[in-house]
Amino acid sequence: MRIRLRTRPGVLFCAMLVAAMLVFLPLRLVLGWFGMGDHGLTARRVTGTVWAGTMREASVGGIALGDLRARLSPWPLLIGRARVDIDGRPDAPGRALRGAISLSRHGTGVDDFTASLATGRLFAPLPVTSLDLDSVTVHFSGDACETAEGRVRATLGDSVQGVALPPSVAGNARCDGTALLLPLTSQAGTESVTLRIDAGGTYQANFLVRPRDPAAAARLEAAGFQPGAAGHRLSVQGRF
Repeated sequence: MRIRLRTRPGVLFCAMLVAAMLVFLPLRLVLGWFGMGDHGLTARRVTGTVWAGTMREASVGGIALGDLRARLSPWPLLIGRARVDIDGRPDAPGRALRGAISLSRHGTGVDDFTASLATGRLFAPLPVTSLDLDSVTVHFSGDACETAEGRVRATLGDSVQGVALPPSVAGNARCDGTALLLPLTSQAGTESVTLRIDAGGTYQANFLVRPRDPAAAARLEAAGFQPGAAGHRLSVQGRF
């Protein structure tokens, strides 16, 4: 039995060429088309295809992510959203990184992001040394926070001006007005870091400490903390 193709050879060739281009489309070109770099996702080198690529020395918002495997998820394209699934291990010791970065005409976001990320001096002079993200999902629609969930833990330095600090503060991500809010508190409730981030990546971080005695309060004030009814506060602003 013979099967006769009714499609003309020229049309068939063009269809096969388009399919081949889609299969072997470089990831580097696709990331550029969707403007991922304009939204903070960069890499020293991008290789491979859109379905199986590699990002060398990747970073987002100035935070190093290390070498990542990356691929474009096809199904979100049907609703006009580009989603790049990434996984790998950050440069600093920690949990394997996995999650996705998404971009649409109307907003940006991350999905199911889990990682341990060294922050370096991003929040200096606040003594935050790393952020642990556990299944964090955040979506901005236009300039407003639309969805936020997941657990965040910030690792702190040992002390400030000799005032001992807890190992970490933690809390759940949520939207607060138009901003993403990370209200992180120690187990004792005497220290907290409140981090607000807007759609453009600008952040404000407040570090609140309730000193146990006047001597500790004096050392905190020498470090730039401002006394208030709720405790001693140190605030910084910056941009990812």
